[in-house]
Amino acid sequence: MTDGYTGGGAGARDDAGAGRTTTLLGGGLAVVLLAAVGATGGWLLAGEDEPPTPSDAAATAPPTGTRSAAHPTPGRSTPARTGAPTRPAGLTVPEVVGEDFAEARDELRERRLGWRLVFLGGAGRTVERASPAVGTQVRPGRTVTLYVSGPAPAATVPDVVGDDCDEAGDDLVDEGFYPQYGSGRTGTVTRQDPPGDSTGRWNDQVSIWCGAAPAGSGSAIPTP
Repeated sequence: MTDGYTGGGAGARDDAGAGRTTTLLGGGLAVVLLAAVGATGGWLLAGEDEPPTPSDAAATAPPTGTRSAAHPTPGRSTPARTGAPTRPAGLTVPEVVGEDFAEARDELRERRLGWRLVFLGGAGRTVERASPAVGTQVRPGRTVTLYVSGPAPAATVPDVVGDDCDEAGDDLVDEGFYPQYGSGRTGTVTRQDPPGDSTGRWNDQVSIWCGAAPAGSGSAIPTP
């Protein structure tokens, strides 16, 4: 008793044909392998570890007409990166050292800069130094401190009762005082303290009340 077919005939012929086919394929594969081995040997003789693949060749030699990432296409801008935000150029602290403090203050106002006066109590009216320093780039509205060599000089308080509230504040600033608004900044000035024509000093505060006259107030707008 047998488990498989052992006779000849067509089955045997098929096996023989398959053997011949295998022999032919094997021979062809051997030729291909020898060619590959020969090519590999050539690369080894040339000092390469392995032959380059098509992707390697594309990476080492880009096609003509293309540009690498380091050379962007003309016409397309590459945003610049900086380590710190830039400041607007053109606005700097003016040359105020050695000037009369009132003139130095006016220069700061013309440049839309704030100011603070520090009187050192010595002698004179000139600016000894400024902070930020002269020539420093600043933004509009920045407060510049002026250090004045002498004491705060005397000044006469302007009479602003009856004036528009905003205009009254500007007048007080022009004369060296700081307005303090007791009841908002709209309407007309109904009262001020200290009163107009009194003597004060630079940097003194003058309180003004605008709008309706407060009940029981003195120095209010006189009635006709």
